[in-house]
Amino acid sequence: MANDPISQFQISKLIPIEIGGLDFSFTNSAAFMVATVAAAGAFLYLTTSSRGLVPGRLQSISEMAYEFIASMLRDSAGSKGMHFFPLVFSLFMFVLVANLLGMVPYFFTVTSHIIVTFALAMLVIGTVIIYGFAKHGLGFLKLFVPSGVPAAVLPLVVLIEVVSFLSRPVSLSVRLFANMLAGHITLKVFAGFVASMGALGAAGAAGAVLPLAMVIALTGLEFLVAFLQAYVFAILTCMYLNDAVHPGGH
Repeated sequence: MANDPISQFQISKLIPIEIGGLDFSFTNSAAFMVATVAAAGAFLYLTTSSRGLVPGRLQSISEMAYEFIASMLRDSAGSKGMHFFPLVFSLFMFVLVANLLGMVPYFFTVTSHIIVTFALAMLVIGTVIIYGFAKHGLGFLKLFVPSGVPAAVLPLVVLIEVVSFLSRPVSLSVRLFANMLAGHITLKVFAGFVASMGALGAAGAAGAVLPLAMVIALTGLEFLVAFLQAYVFAILTCMYLNDAVHPGGH
């Protein structure tokens, strides 16, 4: 990899494909998205295919992940929200595994590209809108009209609610993208300090101890952020789906 900390996010074509003047090339980003789905699917299949009455370590991890998302969804959207469990669980596992794969040296972090995170966010918001209107019809619009608001300020409140709703996919996608991008750039910068100072001889090697310690600390922090960002994405998804299930706030 180049010393440029941005080089790790560059898209490269693995299999050039052009149809009708449009570029459908299979890229390193697409390859790691496939790898993410394959890794998550393989882990869940292997850990649950031979379920035991007394679960082993890996089976326990799968069951804990299942109960973690199920409990989160029930608390946020109620029992009716469990209809969306496959969606929320899939999003959580995809984001988590993609973040963890991105921690492997020379691997690609797909969640560091805003087009990927925005697509995931639009999937969530699109589900909210489609289900909300399909289930409640025009009653879904009660989401933008909070109860108990005086008529004098109701237009302003409705405008604020609409803008807030439209900003959700932006905030949901930018939060994940920005955290992964900033964390990996910081890691690459400090790792570059270690390599540069180590090349200066004994004195440089001694001076490289501090940035090396920072790299180790930041690596541990990035693993924590990888999980936290998957959790934040999932919990916000649950909260948004609650608006589709209960647009009146009941």
